Amino acid sequence: MVFDLQNLEAALKAARKHPYLPFDLHFFESVSSTNQTLWDMLSLGANSGTVVIATSQTAGRGQWGRQWISPTGGLYLSLAISFDQKIAATDSYQLTFASAWGIASQLRQHNVNVGIKWPNDLILNGRKLGGILTETKVNKGQITQAIIGVGINWANPVPETGINLESWQASQNSRPIYCLEMLTSTVLLGIESGMLCLFQEGISILLSRYLDLLTNMGDKVYVNNLSGTIVGVTPQGNLRVDLETYGTKELITPEIYIQPGTISLGYHKSSV
Repeated sequence: MVFDLQNLEAALKAARKHPYLPFDLHFFESVSSTNQTLWDMLSLGANSGTVVIATSQTAGRGQWGRQWISPTGGLYLSLAISFDQKIAATDSYQLTFASAWGIASQLRQHNVNVGIKWPNDLILNGRKLGGILTETKVNKGQITQAIIGVGINWANPVPETGINLESWQASQNSRPIYCLEMLTSTVLLGIESGMLCLFQEGISILLSRYLDLLTNMGDKVYVNNLSGTIVGVTPQGNLRVDLETYGTKELITPEIYIQPGTISLGYHKSSV
């Protein structure tokens, strides 16, 4: 697959109103992982705003150490961000939320009706379109550097729970995202707009926007044999669940917080 960096630069220039991150674009046909390639570049002096793009990864990483299968035809992208203002290591999920909301909202502006599955998946038509992996460097409890890794299914084969954008667009008889470079531009502008929201408007506004696109709101879950309803997400990334406490003899906290990685939420058709 031929990737045209000039096309990408032209798309970014046409769409950006106020550049916030100084994008420095690097394309590779195949890498072990775009996140790892970017960490290596940062150790050699690359700056905030450096972007690594690849059409396949041989050792892609997902959340919690899972392998991310990355066949040719997808978009695999990593963006480096450094921080002037302090962000606590415990708040690292805010970077993921900002990226997920920003990318989803940019795609929705092109009539690609993307929702978010907690904490970091992009959902289209009830299936996984992509995911986000945030990795950070921390000093004295503060994040000094972060890499936002994004994988989006463009024209690659996907599992049963997945969907790629090209086949979805074919089913819609429309192609609002008409090439891989435009998808890349949309993703980068999404991350940029998410970071702008987080750092200029604050976490409470970002969280409310993230929750507007969250496909899990109102879902029933079972925790320790108790039934509950998903009612939100905390600024630290935990899922807020209201437990049904009637009919039980023991004292139960009505609302509990569930950490990412400790509960698995399935895929379902979404009206988002």
